[in-house]
Amino acid sequence: MLAQSKSSAWAGRAGLAAVAFLPIMFFSACDKVPLLAPGGTVISLFATSSTVPLNGEIEIVATAIENGTTSTTPTTPTTPTTPATPGTPTTPTTPTTTSSSGAGTPVQNGTVITFTTTLGRIEPVDARTQNGQVRVRFISNGQSGTATITAFSGGASAKLENLRVGTAAAERVLVTATPAVLPPSGGTTEIAARVEDVSGAGIAGVPVSFTADQGQLAAGTANTDSSGVAKTMLTATRNTIVTVNVAGKTATVNVNLNARTGVSITGPTTAIAAGTPVTFTVGVGAAPATNIRDVSIDFGDGSRSSLGAISTSTPVQHIYTEEGSYRASATATEASGFTETVATFVTILPQQPPSVIIQAAPTNPVPGQTVIFTASVSGATSTILAYQWTFEGGSPATVTTTGNRATATFTGTGTRVITVRVVQSSGPAGDGTTVINLQSGAGGNP
Repeated sequence: MLAQSKSSAWAGRAGLAAVAFLPIMFFSACDKVPLLAPGGTVISLFATSSTVPLNGEIEIVATAIENGTTSTTPTTPTTPTTPATPGTPTTPTTPTTTSSSGAGTPVQNGTVITFTTTLGRIEPVDARTQNGQVRVRFISNGQSGTATITAFSGGASAKLENLRVGTAAAERVLVTATPAVLPPSGGTTEIAARVEDVSGAGIAGVPVSFTADQGQLAAGTANTDSSGVAKTMLTATRNTIVTVNVAGKTATVNVNLNARTGVSITGPTTAIAAGTPVTFTVGVGAAPATNIRDVSIDFGDGSRSSLGAISTSTPVQHIYTEEGSYRASATATEASGFTETVATFVTILPQQPPSVIIQAAPTNPVPGQTVIFTASVSGATSTILAYQWTFEGGSPATVTTTGNRATATFTGTGTRVITVRVVQSSGPAGDGTTVINLQSGAGGNP
Protein backbone atom coordinates (compact mmCIF):
# COMPACT_ATOMS: atom_id res chain seq x y z
CA MET A 1 0.00 0.00 0.00
CA LEU A 2 2.85 2.38 0.74
CA ALA A 3 4.44 1.72 -2.60
CA GLN A 4 1.14 2.35 -4.33
CA SER A 5 0.73 5.67 -2.54
CA LYS A 6 4.16 6.83 -3.62
CA SER A 7 3.42 5.86 -7.20
CA SER A 8 0.10 7.68 -7.16
CA ALA A 9 1.69 10.75 -5.67
CA TRP A 10 4.35 10.74 -8.35
CA ALA A 11 1.76 10.30 -11.04
CA GLY A 12 -0.24 13.21 -9.67
CA ARG A 13 2.80 15.45 -9.71
CA ALA A 14 3.58 14.35 -13.28
CA GLY A 15 0.02 15.16 -14.31
CA LEU A 16 0.33 18.65 -12.85
CA ALA A 17 3.59 19.14 -14.70
CA ALA A 18 1.97 18.12 -17.95
CA VAL A 19 -0.87 20.60 -17.41
CA ALA A 20 1.59 23.34 -16.60
CA PHE A 21 3.65 22.85 -19.76
CA LEU A 22 0.77 22.28 -22.19
CA PRO A 23 -0.02 25.95 -22.91
CA ILE A 24 3.62 26.69 -23.63
CA MET A 25 3.82 23.88 -26.17
CA PHE A 26 0.56 24.99 -27.77
CA PHE A 27 1.62 28.60 -28.35
CA SER A 28 5.04 27.53 -29.63
CA ALA A 29 3.37 25.38 -32.31
CA CYS A 30 1.05 28.25 -33.32
CA ASP A 31 4.00 30.57 -33.81
CA LYS A 32 5.37 28.17 -36.44
CA VAL A 33 2.20 27.98 -38.58
CA PRO A 34 2.91 29.92 -41.81
CA LEU A 35 0.55 32.65 -43.03
CA LEU A 36 -1.22 31.25 -46.10
CA ALA A 37 -3.45 32.87 -48.70
CA PRO A 38 -7.15 33.05 -47.73
CA GLY A 39 -9.96 31.48 -49.73
CA GLY A 40 -10.79 33.18 -53.04
CA THR A 41 -7.17 34.18 -53.65
CA VAL A 42 -5.80 34.11 -57.22
CA ILE A 43 -2.07 33.60 -57.87
CA SER A 44 -0.51 34.95 -61.09
CA LEU A 45 2.84 33.70 -62.44
CA PHE A 46 5.14 35.51 -64.88
CA ALA A 47 8.62 34.64 -66.18
CA THR A 48 11.13 37.32 -67.19
CA SER A 49 12.15 35.17 -70.19
CA SER A 50 10.61 32.32 -72.19
CA THR A 51 13.97 30.49 -72.38
CA VAL A 52 16.75 29.64 -69.91
CA PRO A 53 20.41 28.79 -70.70
CA LEU A 54 21.66 25.31 -69.83
CA ASN A 55 23.47 26.58 -66.72
CA GLY A 56 21.53 29.80 -66.29
CA GLU A 57 18.70 31.29 -64.30
CA ILE A 58 15.77 33.69 -64.68
CA GLU A 59 13.41 35.47 -62.32
CA ILE A 60 9.88 34.20 -61.65
CA VAL A 61 7.29 36.68 -60.31
CA ALA A 62 4.17 35.57 -58.44
CA THR A 63 1.33 37.89 -57.44
CA ALA A 64 -1.40 36.85 -54.97
CA ILE A 65 -4.70 38.76 -55.09
CA GLU A 66 -7.69 38.18 -52.81
CA ASN A 67 -11.05 37.78 -54.59
CA GLY A 68 -9.43 37.81 -58.02
CA THR A 69 -10.59 35.97 -61.14
CA THR A 70 -8.44 33.78 -63.39
CA SER A 71 -7.80 33.48 -67.09
CA THR A 72 -5.28 31.40 -69.02
CA THR A 73 -2.92 32.84 -71.60
CA PRO A 74 -3.40 30.64 -74.72
CA THR A 75 -0.46 28.67 -76.09
CA THR A 76 0.82 29.85 -79.47
CA PRO A 77 0.41 27.02 -82.02
CA THR A 78 3.53 25.55 -83.58
CA THR A 79 4.17 26.23 -87.28
CA PRO A 80 4.59 25.19 -90.03
CA THR A 81 1.77 22.69 -90.62
CA THR A 82 3.76 20.87 -93.33
CA PRO A 83 6.79 18.68 -92.55
CA ALA A 84 9.81 20.86 -91.77
CA THR A 85 13.10 20.75 -93.64
CA PRO A 86 15.99 19.67 -91.35
CA GLY A 87 17.43 22.76 -89.73
CA THR A 88 14.30 24.79 -90.47
CA PRO A 89 13.34 26.99 -87.51
CA THR A 90 9.78 26.81 -86.21
CA THR A 91 7.69 29.05 -84.02
CA PRO A 92 7.77 27.54 -80.51
CA THR A 93 5.05 27.33 -77.93
CA THR A 94 5.21 30.26 -75.55
CA PRO A 95 5.00 29.87 -71.77
CA THR A 96 1.39 29.38 -70.65
CA THR A 97 0.57 31.17 -67.43
CA THR A 98 -2.38 32.05 -65.21
CA SER A 99 -3.22 35.74 -64.92
CA SER A 100 -5.54 37.74 -62.64
CA SER A 101 -8.09 40.40 -63.48
CA GLY A 102 -6.99 42.29 -60.38
CA ALA A 103 -10.54 42.55 -59.05
CA GLY A 104 -9.33 42.43 -55.45
CA THR A 105 -6.53 43.42 -53.10
CA PRO A 106 -3.05 42.01 -52.50
CA VAL A 107 -2.83 39.36 -49.79
CA GLN A 108 -1.41 40.27 -46.39
CA ASN A 109 2.31 40.96 -46.30
CA GLY A 110 4.25 37.89 -45.19
CA THR A 111 1.90 35.39 -46.86
CA VAL A 112 3.96 32.32 -47.79
CA ILE A 113 3.91 31.15 -51.43
CA THR A 114 5.57 27.79 -52.14
CA PHE A 115 7.09 26.84 -55.51
CA THR A 116 7.75 23.52 -57.24
CA THR A 117 9.26 22.75 -60.64
CA THR A 118 9.49 19.68 -62.86
CA LEU A 119 13.01 20.64 -63.99
CA GLY A 120 15.89 22.46 -62.31
CA ARG A 121 15.16 24.13 -58.97
CA ILE A 122 13.54 27.21 -57.45
CA GLU A 123 15.30 29.44 -54.91
CA PRO A 124 13.86 30.10 -52.47
CA VAL A 125 11.22 27.38 -52.44
CA ASP A 126 9.12 29.36 -49.92
CA ALA A 127 8.84 33.14 -50.26
CA ARG A 128 6.84 35.74 -48.32
CA THR A 129 4.80 38.41 -50.11
CA GLN A 130 5.39 42.14 -50.05
CA ASN A 131 2.46 44.12 -51.51
CA GLY A 132 1.05 40.83 -52.75
CA GLN A 133 4.15 39.89 -54.75
CA VAL A 134 7.18 37.60 -54.44
CA ARG A 135 10.21 37.12 -56.69
CA VAL A 136 12.18 33.88 -56.87
CA ARG A 137 14.84 32.42 -59.17
CA PHE A 138 14.51 29.44 -61.49
CA ILE A 139 17.94 27.73 -61.84
CA SER A 140 18.39 25.19 -64.64
CA ASN A 141 21.01 22.94 -62.95
CA GLY A 142 22.52 21.94 -66.31
CA GLN A 143 19.39 20.03 -67.40
CA SER A 144 17.62 20.48 -70.75
CA GLY A 145 13.89 20.18 -71.33
CA THR A 146 10.58 21.95 -70.77
CA ALA A 147 9.82 23.04 -67.22
CA THR A 148 6.47 23.46 -65.49
CA ILE A 149 6.55 25.72 -62.44
CA THR A 150 3.76 25.67 -59.83
CA ALA A 151 3.11 28.23 -57.11
CA PHE A 152 0.61 27.60 -54.30
CA SER A 153 -0.53 29.03 -50.99
CA GLY A 154 -3.52 27.83 -49.01
CA GLY A 155 -6.06 26.63 -51.59
CA ALA A 156 -4.76 28.89 -54.39
CA SER A 157 -2.30 27.78 -57.06
CA ALA A 158 -1.01 28.69 -60.53
CA LYS A 159 1.18 27.07 -63.16
CA LEU A 160 3.68 28.37 -65.69
CA GLU A 161 4.28 25.81 -68.43
CA ASN A 162 6.43 25.41 -71.57
CA LEU A 163 9.49 27.16 -70.09
CA ARG A 164 12.25 25.94 -72.42
CA VAL A 165 15.62 25.15 -70.83
CA GLY A 166 19.04 24.37 -72.37
CA THR A 167 18.90 22.61 -75.75
CA ALA A 168 15.09 22.78 -75.64
CA ALA A 169 15.49 26.56 -75.99
CA ALA A 170 17.41 26.18 -79.28
CA GLU A 171 15.28 27.60 -82.08
CA ARG A 172 17.90 27.56 -84.83
CA VAL A 173 21.59 26.91 -85.48
CA LEU A 174 23.71 28.87 -87.99
CA VAL A 175 27.11 27.70 -89.19
CA THR A 176 29.99 29.48 -90.96
CA ALA A 177 33.48 28.59 -92.17
CA THR A 178 36.41 31.04 -91.97
CA PRO A 179 37.78 30.96 -94.58
CA ALA A 180 35.05 29.32 -96.66
CA VAL A 181 37.43 28.75 -99.61
CA LEU A 182 40.76 26.95 -99.23
CA PRO A 183 43.75 26.90 -101.60
CA PRO A 184 43.58 24.37 -104.47
CA SER A 185 45.77 21.94 -102.49
CA GLY A 186 43.57 22.24 -99.36
CA GLY A 187 44.14 23.67 -95.90
CA THR A 188 42.52 24.37 -92.52
CA THR A 189 39.43 26.46 -91.71
CA GLU A 190 37.51 27.37 -88.56
CA ILE A 191 33.94 26.09 -88.31
CA ALA A 192 31.69 28.18 -86.03
CA ALA A 193 28.11 27.26 -85.09
CA ARG A 194 25.86 29.82 -83.38
CA VAL A 195 22.84 28.50 -81.45
CA GLU A 196 19.98 30.97 -81.06
CA ASP A 197 16.66 31.09 -79.21
CA VAL A 198 13.42 32.34 -80.78
CA SER A 199 14.40 36.00 -80.22
CA GLY A 200 17.78 35.54 -81.95
CA ALA A 201 19.83 35.65 -78.75
CA GLY A 202 22.77 33.23 -78.42
CA ILE A 203 22.38 30.33 -75.96
CA ALA A 204 25.39 29.47 -73.78
CA GLY A 205 26.49 26.00 -72.65
CA VAL A 206 24.71 24.00 -75.38
CA PRO A 207 26.51 20.92 -76.81
CA VAL A 208 26.96 21.05 -80.61
CA SER A 209 27.80 18.05 -82.80
CA PHE A 210 29.98 18.52 -85.92
CA THR A 211 30.32 16.05 -88.83
CA ALA A 212 32.08 16.36 -92.21
CA ASP A 213 31.70 14.30 -95.40
CA GLN A 214 35.40 14.89 -96.22
CA GLY A 215 38.54 15.90 -94.35
CA GLN A 216 39.06 15.76 -90.60
CA LEU A 217 37.59 17.73 -87.70
CA ALA A 218 39.69 18.65 -84.68
CA ALA A 219 36.69 17.97 -82.40
CA GLY A 220 33.36 16.32 -83.11
CA THR A 221 31.54 18.10 -80.27
CA ALA A 222 31.89 21.45 -78.52
CA ASN A 223 29.82 23.55 -76.13
CA THR A 224 28.67 27.06 -76.99
CA ASP A 225 30.37 29.98 -75.26
CA SER A 226 28.70 32.97 -73.59
CA SER A 227 27.69 34.37 -77.00
CA GLY A 228 26.14 31.07 -78.12
CA VAL A 229 29.00 30.03 -80.46
CA ALA A 230 30.75 26.64 -80.59
CA LYS A 231 33.90 26.14 -82.72
CA THR A 232 36.07 23.44 -84.20
CA MET A 233 38.73 23.22 -86.96
CA LEU A 234 38.46 21.39 -90.29
CA THR A 235 41.42 20.20 -92.35
CA ALA A 236 40.44 19.25 -95.91
CA THR A 237 42.01 18.61 -99.32
CA ARG A 238 38.68 18.31 -101.15
CA ASN A 239 35.39 20.20 -101.24
CA THR A 240 33.67 19.40 -97.94
CA ILE A 241 30.20 19.78 -96.44
CA VAL A 242 30.15 20.26 -92.65
CA THR A 243 26.91 19.56 -90.77
CA VAL A 244 26.14 20.74 -87.25
CA ASN A 245 23.41 19.31 -85.04
CA VAL A 246 21.84 20.72 -81.88
CA ALA A 247 19.01 18.67 -80.37
CA GLY A 248 17.81 17.64 -83.83
CA LYS A 249 18.17 21.10 -85.42
CA THR A 250 20.79 21.05 -88.19
CA ALA A 251 22.63 23.41 -90.50
CA THR A 252 25.38 22.94 -93.11
CA VAL A 253 28.25 24.90 -94.58
CA ASN A 254 30.23 24.13 -97.74
CA VAL A 255 34.02 24.47 -97.63
CA ASN A 256 35.41 24.63 -101.18
CA LEU A 257 38.86 24.60 -102.74
CA ASN A 258 39.78 27.33 -105.18
CA ALA A 259 38.44 26.32 -108.56
CA ARG A 260 40.57 25.87 -111.69
CA THR A 261 38.35 28.33 -113.52
CA GLY A 262 38.59 30.76 -110.62
CA VAL A 263 34.78 30.76 -110.31
CA SER A 264 33.46 31.65 -106.84
CA ILE A 265 30.14 32.41 -105.23
CA THR A 266 29.51 34.13 -101.90
CA GLY A 267 26.25 34.85 -100.12
CA PRO A 268 25.11 36.52 -96.90
CA THR A 269 26.86 35.41 -93.71
CA THR A 270 23.69 35.76 -91.63
CA ALA A 271 20.21 34.33 -91.96
CA ILE A 272 17.74 36.28 -94.13
CA ALA A 273 13.97 36.43 -93.64
CA ALA A 274 11.74 34.95 -96.33
CA GLY A 275 10.58 37.55 -98.84
CA THR A 276 13.75 39.65 -98.45
CA PRO A 277 16.14 39.93 -101.44
CA VAL A 278 19.32 37.87 -101.02
CA THR A 279 22.45 39.09 -102.81
CA PHE A 280 25.02 36.61 -104.15
CA THR A 281 28.33 37.65 -105.71
CA VAL A 282 29.74 35.51 -108.50
CA GLY A 283 33.39 35.96 -109.43
CA VAL A 284 35.92 34.46 -111.86
CA GLY A 285 39.72 34.27 -111.82
CA ALA A 286 41.68 36.98 -113.61
CA ALA A 287 43.67 34.70 -115.95
CA PRO A 288 41.17 32.05 -117.01
CA ALA A 289 38.23 34.46 -117.24
CA THR A 290 38.80 34.97 -120.97
CA ASN A 291 38.20 31.22 -121.50
CA ILE A 292 34.84 31.16 -119.65
CA ARG A 293 31.92 31.14 -122.03
CA ASP A 294 29.11 30.94 -119.47
CA VAL A 295 28.38 31.02 -115.74
CA SER A 296 25.02 29.73 -114.52
CA ILE A 297 23.51 29.87 -111.04
CA ASP A 298 21.24 27.35 -109.34
CA PHE A 299 19.61 29.01 -106.30
CA GLY A 300 18.61 25.70 -104.73
CA ASP A 301 14.86 26.35 -104.73
CA GLY A 302 14.22 25.30 -108.33
CA SER A 303 15.21 28.69 -109.81
CA ARG A 304 18.16 29.12 -112.17
CA SER A 305 19.82 32.01 -113.97
CA SER A 306 22.54 32.38 -116.64
CA LEU A 307 25.06 35.22 -116.41
CA GLY A 308 26.81 34.53 -119.70
CA ALA A 309 30.54 35.09 -120.22
CA ILE A 310 31.32 37.30 -117.22
CA SER A 311 34.85 38.58 -116.62
CA THR A 312 34.43 40.43 -113.29
CA SER A 313 32.59 39.88 -110.04
CA THR A 314 28.85 40.12 -110.63
CA PRO A 315 26.12 40.60 -108.00
CA VAL A 316 22.91 38.61 -108.40
CA GLN A 317 19.76 38.98 -106.32
CA HIS A 318 17.17 36.33 -105.56
CA ILE A 319 14.10 36.18 -103.31
CA TYR A 320 13.29 32.99 -101.40
CA THR A 321 9.63 32.66 -100.49
CA GLU A 322 9.91 29.73 -98.09
CA GLU A 323 12.03 29.20 -94.99
CA GLY A 324 14.81 26.60 -95.01
CA SER A 325 18.48 26.03 -95.82
CA TYR A 326 19.37 26.38 -99.51
CA ARG A 327 22.48 25.43 -101.50
CA ALA A 328 23.21 28.07 -104.14
CA SER A 329 25.77 26.98 -106.74
CA ALA A 330 27.60 28.64 -109.63
CA THR A 331 28.81 26.56 -112.57
CA ALA A 332 31.46 27.96 -114.93
CA THR A 333 31.92 26.44 -118.41
CA GLU A 334 35.19 26.94 -120.32
CA ALA A 335 35.47 27.22 -124.07
CA SER A 336 36.81 23.67 -124.14
CA GLY A 337 33.61 22.41 -122.45
CA PHE A 338 35.20 21.82 -119.02
CA THR A 339 32.80 22.75 -116.18
CA GLU A 340 33.43 23.49 -112.55
CA THR A 341 30.88 24.09 -109.79
CA VAL A 342 31.21 25.91 -106.47
CA ALA A 343 28.50 26.43 -103.88
CA THR A 344 27.48 28.29 -100.77
CA PHE A 345 24.62 27.89 -98.32
CA VAL A 346 22.05 30.43 -97.21
CA THR A 347 19.59 30.13 -94.31
CA ILE A 348 16.13 31.57 -94.83
CA LEU A 349 14.07 32.28 -91.72
CA PRO A 350 10.29 32.50 -91.41
CA GLN A 351 8.82 35.93 -90.87
CA GLN A 352 8.91 35.81 -87.07
CA PRO A 353 7.04 38.26 -84.86
CA PRO A 354 9.21 40.91 -83.22
CA SER A 355 9.92 40.83 -79.47
CA VAL A 356 8.00 43.48 -77.51
CA ILE A 357 8.77 44.61 -73.93
CA ILE A 358 6.55 47.08 -72.04
CA GLN A 359 7.98 49.37 -69.37
CA ALA A 360 5.63 51.18 -66.94
CA ALA A 361 6.40 54.34 -65.00
CA PRO A 362 5.56 54.07 -62.18
CA THR A 363 5.16 50.29 -61.76
CA ASN A 364 3.33 50.64 -58.41
CA PRO A 365 1.02 53.67 -58.89
CA VAL A 366 -1.79 54.83 -56.64
CA PRO A 367 -5.38 55.05 -57.90
CA GLY A 368 -5.89 57.98 -60.23
CA GLN A 369 -2.17 58.45 -60.96
CA THR A 370 -1.19 58.69 -64.63
CA VAL A 371 1.00 55.79 -65.73
CA ILE A 372 3.24 56.07 -68.82
CA PHE A 373 3.78 52.87 -70.81
CA THR A 374 6.63 52.50 -73.32
CA ALA A 375 6.90 49.60 -75.81
CA SER A 376 10.40 48.53 -76.92
CA VAL A 377 10.46 46.47 -80.12
CA SER A 378 13.41 44.31 -81.22
CA GLY A 379 14.08 41.64 -83.82
CA ALA A 380 13.32 41.62 -87.54
CA THR A 381 10.73 44.32 -88.21
CA SER A 382 9.33 46.21 -91.16
CA THR A 383 7.66 49.63 -90.85
CA ILE A 384 5.55 49.71 -87.68
CA LEU A 385 2.05 50.98 -88.45
CA ALA A 386 0.39 51.00 -85.03
CA TYR A 387 0.58 50.09 -81.34
CA GLN A 388 -2.73 48.64 -80.09
CA TRP A 389 -2.90 48.99 -76.29
CA THR A 390 -5.26 47.29 -73.81
CA PHE A 391 -5.37 48.53 -70.19
CA GLU A 392 -7.16 46.14 -67.83
CA GLY A 393 -9.40 48.21 -65.56
CA GLY A 394 -7.84 51.38 -66.96
CA SER A 395 -9.05 54.60 -68.52
CA PRO A 396 -9.01 54.41 -71.46
CA ALA A 397 -9.56 50.64 -71.69
CA THR A 398 -8.01 50.51 -75.19
CA VAL A 399 -6.12 52.94 -77.39
CA THR A 400 -4.18 52.81 -80.67
CA THR A 401 -1.07 54.95 -81.14
CA THR A 402 1.46 55.46 -83.93
CA GLY A 403 4.22 56.05 -81.40
CA ASN A 404 5.51 53.59 -78.83
CA ARG A 405 4.07 55.41 -75.79
CA ALA A 406 0.61 55.54 -74.20
CA THR A 407 -0.84 56.68 -70.87
CA ALA A 408 -3.70 55.50 -68.67
CA THR A 409 -5.11 55.89 -65.17
CA PHE A 410 -6.56 53.20 -62.92
CA THR A 411 -8.94 52.95 -59.97
CA GLY A 412 -8.93 50.59 -57.02
CA THR A 413 -5.98 48.53 -55.86
CA GLY A 414 -4.40 45.28 -56.97
CA THR A 415 -2.77 43.89 -60.09
CA ARG A 416 -3.56 45.13 -63.62
CA VAL A 417 -2.41 43.47 -66.84
CA ILE A 418 -1.39 45.70 -69.76
CA THR A 419 -0.89 44.36 -73.30
CA VAL A 420 0.18 45.87 -76.61
CA ARG A 421 0.13 44.50 -80.15
CA VAL A 422 2.65 45.97 -82.59
CA VAL A 423 1.33 45.90 -86.18
CA GLN A 424 3.83 45.97 -89.06
CA SER A 425 3.45 46.87 -92.72
CA SER A 426 4.63 43.33 -93.55
CA GLY A 427 5.22 40.28 -91.40
CA PRO A 428 3.44 39.07 -88.26
CA ALA A 429 2.45 41.33 -85.37
CA GLY A 430 4.35 41.20 -82.08
CA ASP A 431 2.74 41.13 -78.62
CA GLY A 432 3.98 42.35 -75.25
CA THR A 433 2.58 42.10 -71.70
CA THR A 434 3.41 43.69 -68.36
CA VAL A 435 1.81 44.01 -64.92
CA ILE A 436 1.40 46.96 -62.54
CA ASN A 437 0.39 46.80 -58.89
CA LEU A 438 -1.94 49.57 -57.70
CA GLN A 439 -1.13 50.68 -54.16
CA SER A 440 -3.48 52.17 -51.60
CA GLY A 441 -0.80 54.45 -50.10
CA ALA A 442 0.35 57.85 -51.25
CA GLY A 443 2.58 58.06 -54.30
CA GLY A 444 3.83 55.34 -56.64
CA ASN A 445 7.45 54.44 -57.23
CA PRO A 446 9.16 56.12 -60.21
